[in-house]
Amino acid sequence: MYGRSRSLYRKQRRKEEIRGYLGRMMWVVTILCIITVAVAMAVQTAKASKVIAAEAVVTDAMTTDVPVLLDENNVTDVAQAVISGQLMITDKAQERARIEAERVIIIDPGHGGMDGGCVFEDIAEKDINRKIAYRVMQKLRIMGYRVELARTGDDYIDKTERVDMANGRNARLYVSIHQNSCEDKSVAGIETWYDENDETSDSRRLAMLIQQETVKATGAQGRELVSDPEMCVTSKSAMPACLIETGFLSNKTEREKLASAEYRDQIAEGIANGIDLYLNPKTMYLTFDDGPSEEYTDMVLDVLKEKNIKATFFLIGEYVRKYPETAKRIAEEGHTIGIHCDVHDYQKIYASVDSYLEDFENAYDTVYEITGVEAEFFRFPGGSVNAYNKAVYQDIIEEMETRGFVYYDWNASLGDAGKNSLTSEELIGNAVATARGRREVVMLAHDRVDNTAYALEKLIDSLPEYRMEPLTTKAAPVQF
Repeated sequence: MYGRSRSLYRKQRRKEEIRGYLGRMMWVVTILCIITVAVAMAVQTAKASKVIAAEAVVTDAMTTDVPVLLDENNVTDVAQAVISGQLMITDKAQERARIEAERVIIIDPGHGGMDGGCVFEDIAEKDINRKIAYRVMQKLRIMGYRVELARTGDDYIDKTERVDMANGRNARLYVSIHQNSCEDKSVAGIETWYDENDETSDSRRLAMLIQQETVKATGAQGRELVSDPEMCVTSKSAMPACLIETGFLSNKTEREKLASAEYRDQIAEGIANGIDLYLNPKTMYLTFDDGPSEEYTDMVLDVLKEKNIKATFFLIGEYVRKYPETAKRIAEEGHTIGIHCDVHDYQKIYASVDSYLEDFENAYDTVYEITGVEAEFFRFPGGSVNAYNKAVYQDIIEEMETRGFVYYDWNASLGDAGKNSLTSEELIGNAVATARGRREVVMLAHDRVDNTAYALEKLIDSLPEYRMEPLTTKAAPVQF
């Protein structure tokens, strides 16, 4: 027994020694990890401090013909500087580069080699195209995109071969850069070409954004968007594609600008911004109050269906009961439904908290019975803060939020709620002006207004930088 007890004791003691050894090792490893993390954070901080300075150098360099880092005439560019460690890019750009690693954007400097394009006073289109294309490539690469040129030197490459190469690479976008000319030497400005028959790749939106942003960056005259299904670049590409004519070499004033590195950089900035907005659009929630109506709601729904856009409709109970088929269509076509009120009578609704709740419940029940939708959102008639509800709106909000409902106001508007009828152009102007380029916009409109229905298609085309979405529980409420 004694011998067995000693043996068990030794085994137990050995286990304790091993546990103690492992414990000490764990402490050592923990300390080493803490030191490693601290060093890594210090290095990252140091790198981050270099990013701003590096990008500032790049920005300065791109306004002149610097022959080292951003030489228009050589393939040595920002991407190679990043790879070699000469230039740091932001974490956001690095993440975007990772995501985009499998898809490439093709920038095509038109003409080349024996095909000089239009030539005026020894200024050849092919050279201007190439210089602008290099700058576009450099700017997009700094943003984190993977970009290649359809030609890198002054070689002649057939345009069909260029498009076939892009198709073979499964390119994400194809943008061809050209210069224009005209017998009338006074003609000037920027125009962009695309194929309107391309129903799947959204080339029109790409063309609109590149045109819009390039005009904005240069201050040049914005000429028309042109659809040409016969143009090789726009019709043979399997991805969104467009061709931009950045200016008229036949126009002396514009030719002198295009000979300037500073102006070419402005053009490149516009093209790059247009591409970035196309790939990373802002968000707009189109919302319609006061419906459904007998005629105009269906017109609105027709446009939304054609454009493949989902919107949000804040409905009035009495009109849902009056036009149930239109209300059902809103739900069946996948739009979000919210509650506006049951009867649009401010004095009655806002007489007290109880009167508001009674009106809301009547509208809610009507919407559910006719559409089957259990609404989660509501919008106050007149907005959450107005002249009629000052005494009760806070108590209403508290009660409604307790019941699990979310209310939305708006941060942009067509201005179509007044009694004075505005033209379609005025409504669109109001919408664009009040959106103010915000990243997220809740746009107020009314589907009981004739000119709103007539203006909707053009309104959507006037805001190509926005992706139109319906409100969901993931959307942050916009509230007064």
